Order: sequence, then structure tokens, then C-alpha cells
Amino acid sequence: MDRLRFATYLAPNVLPVYEALTEEVGRRLGIDAELVVETSYDSCERDEHEVCFVCSLPYVTFERRGISPAVPVAAPVLLGERYDGRPIYFSDVIVPRDSDARSFLDLRGRSWAFNEPLSHSGYGITRYHLLRLGETNGFFGDVIEAGFHETAIRMVADGRVDGSAIDSQVLAVAMRDDPSLREGLRVVDALGPSTIQPVAVSRRVPEALRNAVRDTLVSMADDPRGRRRLAAGLVERFVPVGPAAYDDIRMMVEACEAAGFTELR
Repeated sequence: MDRLRFATYLAPNVLPVYEALTEEVGRRLGIDAELVVETSYDSCERDEHEVCFVCSLPYVTFERRGISPAVPVAAPVLLGERYDGRPIYFSDVIVPRDSDARSFLDLRGRSWAFNEPLSHSGYGITRYHLLRLGETNGFFGDVIEAGFHETAIRMVADGRVDGSAIDSQVLAVAMRDDPSLREGLRVVDALGPSTIQPVAVSRRVPEALRNAVRDTLVSMADDPRGRRRLAAGLVERFVPVGPAAYDDIRMMVEACEAAGFTELR
């Protein structure tokens, strides 16, 4: 196999990291590597690309449908003490700066924005949190699909909605790139941690090449240039992961399905 098609299904503001990973794999392995920015998970479900930067929720959801086109090989460790050197992240609950809300529970009856239903950080873990609270009969006053985390962040900062749960990496990058956001919103809670999104390689890719992709990602932080490019997305390094790393996501999905709680409300 002399060509690898990469696809990202994740937040646009971390695109420089996905571009760097794609380029590094192509350079080190001497393979034609191309990155595609996808707008839906249809191509992932159809196994159209060899390497995918994908949210853990669709990965687990497809698996539960009997579809398992790709296998996780690596995941990022984010910069910062809160991540404890592990491949985890949080869903930070944000509200407008002038909101009187001080915790997630203060958002009862208020409007809530999420990015899209196959997002663990924006949707899946919020659903699971409500289940744990026993709030499955209509906690929010209004639930709005924003399309992207970045859109939900702006809706909260502008006061158009009362709250949202945002991938902590995406939120940190957004606030770094637009300091005015610090004046428009506050973090009042954090859901998680959860295992962070994997880099998944199609089972069509020979095992030796899958391993070579993994090894390239894991060793990228070993040189200064690689570290700089990862740091653009607040990534410290990549570490190897496998399917079992996402048992926490499976548990949350299974708990919500067992309770018949499949939609935010």
C-alpha cells in the first residue's frame, strides 16, 4: 500500500495537528498521505479512508451496530497538569460570564447547545451525566444543535444560549486564539475525564503498516519540530491505545441505552 487517505471528523481549530500528523506519516514512511476534512461520519462508517481522527462515540456506536471498520492505534496526551500525563480529556461546562449559574445543576430549565449527536464530549457524556443525576425527563428548557463546538462556544459567549459542554482541548485552543472569549464566558463544571479521541486505522491496512503509523505518531514528540507542531493543538505527545482503552465510553453508552435515555432533553 503506497497511499494513505487520512480524514478528520474533529474540531476545525485543532486542524493544524491533524495536518502535521498526516505529513509526518507520509514523510517518514515514504507514502503519499492526503488529509480530507469530513463533515459527517458516513464515510467513516463506509470505511472510505485508511486513517481517521475520530470521536470515540461514533467508534463505539458503529461497533455496537456490528460495524468495526477501524481500530484505535494512538491517542493524544494533552498539555497541562489536569491531564496527568494520560490520554484523557474533559467536557467543560460553560455559561455566559454574567450568568448566575455556578454549576451544571443551576442550568435546569435553561437553554443548552451541543455540537452534534455523535460527539461524546458535547452530547454523550452530558446524557450520561443526566442519567447519573436521575434527570431523564426533561432537564433543559431548550436543546439546540450548534453543529460545531466552536459555534456552541460563541453562542454561549454571546448570551444566545445558557450553557454547553465543550471538549476541553477545543475550548483551551479557542480561548488561546481569541482572548476575548475569556471576557464572555465562565467554566462552571467539568464532566469526565474520558478517554480522548483515537487515531483509528482501517482494518484493510496491513498490520505492519498500522504499526508503522502508530510508531510514527508516538515518536513525533521526540524531536523539537514535532513537539512544536503538536503544541499548536496543546498536545504533548501521542501514546499507543487499543480498543479496550474506550471501555469507559462503552459503559456510558450501554448505561444510557439500558435506561432508554437516548436523546438529550
